[in-house]
Amino acid sequence: MLSLVASTFILPAQAELTEQQQKIQQQILSFAKQHLHDQQPAVFVLSGDAGSGKSAVLSAVFSELQQQAHQSDAPLAGTKNYLLVNHNEMLKIYWEIAQQQSFLHKKDFQKPTPFINRCEKLQQAADIVFVDEAQLLLSQADRFNHFLADNQLDELLKWSKVLVLVLDFKQVVKLKSYWSEQMLRHHLAGYHVKFVHLKQQLRLKSPAVAAWLDQLIMGKLLPLPTVHDYELKIFPDGQPLFNWIKQKDQQFGLSRLLATTDFPFRVFSKEPWYVEAGTLKLPWDRFNYQDRPWASQPQTLHEVGSIYTIQGFDLNYAGVILGPSISYDESINQIVVDPNKFEDQTALQKRHQADLTDLTAARSQLIKNVVNILLKRGRYGLGIYAVDPALRYRLIELETKKEIK
Repeated sequence: MLSLVASTFILPAQAELTEQQQKIQQQILSFAKQHLHDQQPAVFVLSGDAGSGKSAVLSAVFSELQQQAHQSDAPLAGTKNYLLVNHNEMLKIYWEIAQQQSFLHKKDFQKPTPFINRCEKLQQAADIVFVDEAQLLLSQADRFNHFLADNQLDELLKWSKVLVLVLDFKQVVKLKSYWSEQMLRHHLAGYHVKFVHLKQQLRLKSPAVAAWLDQLIMGKLLPLPTVHDYELKIFPDGQPLFNWIKQKDQQFGLSRLLATTDFPFRVFSKEPWYVEAGTLKLPWDRFNYQDRPWASQPQTLHEVGSIYTIQGFDLNYAGVILGPSISYDESINQIVVDPNKFEDQTALQKRHQADLTDLTAARSQLIKNVVNILLKRGRYGLGIYAVDPALRYRLIELETKKEIK
């Protein structure tokens, strides 16, 4: 039976990092030792696609670092280090990790804003600061999150001796936390920086499916790959997709329905808001007040997850509903994106900074990033239903041709 210990990047007890992950782990530790006492902060940037194992590396490095910090004879003994992540659900996973190791504590894992505000108040810097999902760092002031400075990266540079950023620019999902490689390099100019890219795909078990999804996200619909190591299915209606997910969850566990944020919702609402996909009508995920991540709670099988509950997590099987903002133009044989149909308009609000010359293109890219995140959650299988009729028919046509071969 296929089953994960949890819907997270935490490796099972018997598992090990890959050779490339182990190499990067040692690079980060060596970098920290080498630059801890420099006159200005040094920055290690680890990038990689969704499912490449970035968080697993980060978790392993931080655990080893904190173990050394509590050993009097270790090279990094006595250092004050923190791991930050601007994502509530991922923070809960790191808190779970803290409960499993005596040298880790809940306070070691924080969100960026409270960390920055505390350093500012105490006028006290940390030694080594890790940032997971660093593409979620705010790049402008945000009163809702009690962050009043220009951007969180510049503030973290003020309060860190060594800064380790783990990111994927294809997982940027809000304009208020918009980052590009060009912007990142601009803010890091003048600092000692090392860039490393993690080139592997550990989540999706089929390279052919991963390549097909990359083309889809760019707008190109290619023939579906005929593979035996991954289950890729297209559905004509949301209800059979949901039935498939329920079956997979019963068989293998950790199978959930997900959707692009194309359906009405209100954060913190007491009343449920619904996703409608053909004959299917299910409630959106609710704000998760529990310590357990959304996907690991059994009742969430009867909800629809979003990027806010699933980003950074693994599933065995994922069913993805592509909402109205994702459509198909037969005349050009392209998938097209319409930001005006995207319900998560707060994610697309205009930036205060004038650092984006083409806001329309940026908004479209953010929606593509949402699609990228959702489609790459399932380790062993993916089911897709498209609300747009033209896109749905084209996907079904491609699957039919695949089956004829």
